[in-house]
Amino acid sequence: MDIDAWVWWLIAAVGLGIPLVLTAMPEFGMLAAGAVAGAVTAGLGFGIVAQVVVFAAVSVALIAVVRPIAARHSAQRPQLATGVDALRGRQAVVLERVDGSGGRIKLAGEIWSARALDTGQAFEPGEQVDVVEIDGATAVVM
Repeated sequence: MDIDAWVWWLIAAVGLGIPLVLTAMPEFGMLAAGAVAGAVTAGLGFGIVAQVVVFAAVSVALIAVVRPIAARHSAQRPQLATGVDALRGRQAVVLERVDGSGGRIKLAGEIWSARALDTGQAFEPGEQVDVVEIDGATAVVM
């Protein structure tokens, strides 16, 4: 029984797909796609040299193009801030005098304990303040 070259390329593609699943390294997926391209080349009747050239060209092209794009997207922060991250930078209204030791503000419709970032600074009721950070259950404002 003689197996055609395109079948060997598909076996190679599956063989490269296994480490992709086990290690989550996308490079194996790109090599597997190159092997599928080699199988298509073999199925069209081209020789072994053309098959290897197509495999190499497709694999290298995918790694050169897709890998930097994937790295760029994985390095980006999420566009939507949630939790306490969403409260940083928002404005609040002082309900009770806020100084370095404490006070109360209304932030995002809720009443929060707060303290001034600069311990020598004080904010009176009705003033607008900016939330610098959230420390536990206390908003640090300025």
